[in-house]
Amino acid sequence: METTKTKVECDKEMEELIKTLPQHSCRWLQGTTILYKYQDFWCLQDLLKGTISAQQSFKARPNDVFLCSFPKSGTTWLKALVFAIITRENFAKSMSPLLTTLPHDCIPSLGRTNLEQIQQYQNKSCFTTPISTHLPHHFLPESILTSNCKIVYIYRNMKDVIVSFYHFARGISKLSMEDAPFEEAFDEFYHEISYFGQYLDHILGYWKASLERPEMFHFVKYEDMKNNPTNNVKKLAEFVGHPFTNEEEKEGVIENIIKLCSFENLSGLEVNKSDSFKGSLPIENRLFFRKAEVGDWKNYFTDEMSEKIDKLIDEKLSGTGLVLK
Repeated sequence: METTKTKVECDKEMEELIKTLPQHSCRWLQGTTILYKYQDFWCLQDLLKGTISAQQSFKARPNDVFLCSFPKSGTTWLKALVFAIITRENFAKSMSPLLTTLPHDCIPSLGRTNLEQIQQYQNKSCFTTPISTHLPHHFLPESILTSNCKIVYIYRNMKDVIVSFYHFARGISKLSMEDAPFEEAFDEFYHEISYFGQYLDHILGYWKASLERPEMFHFVKYEDMKNNPTNNVKKLAEFVGHPFTNEEEKEGVIENIIKLCSFENLSGLEVNKSDSFKGSLPIENRLFFRKAEVGDWKNYFTDEMSEKIDKLIDEKLSGTGLVLK
């Protein structure tokens, strides 16, 4: 007869597993950040524990919508937009939780948020429940892969992702650019030492899965969202099952959501300037709002760096139709 393991036993097994994994000290963060390699991606210890637990135990529901992304590719913005779209009938414009709560605290994150909390969150509503994750597609819990839930995947110019992640990680460690050289961060990223795997492989995993089940996926390009937010927000609302009515469009509801979720608005809110993220890592909310610019990489990349990334993109994405330059 199969017996159910206690939490203590599971935690002990997890600790023993982690001891066996390859480790890497990020040299550009002066060894303050230890990454562990599980299967084919690197991860912080606390995130890795949550990731493995999610893969083993998480149960998806058909009305779940998963907001998937590689770190620093537009996750905060996507969370804010989807939350605002889904809850727009629940709150008056001036009463949205986004005005007093970090977007990451409005939508739970698979792998970071306690599974019991996510289950409670799922059970609160019989309607759409958005959940975010940075997990590669092949590592998603089986219940997601076999269910009829929807997946929104946001992606961005790889060079801007590298720069954004560099500043984010440096900010968490409270190191200056002199103490954490960008050149070393770039080198590790280029050699695939980055959270949740190699960026292009992360994108390809979701893209290939979308070819088999296109009805399950909606891809959002960060740069397209910046260039034409109205059209992209409309498509996003339709995909998650909360389309705008003609009356709402006439009343400017879409424009109000875009303004509410804009970088200019969110970054200026007191909660996003002074509070800290309620996750496993002590992260100041302000670190989620740096510039939100397209092309900031040009201020950091040498010609050689740019050529290396262009070549990598050409090799990985050839024939896919995905454009990251």
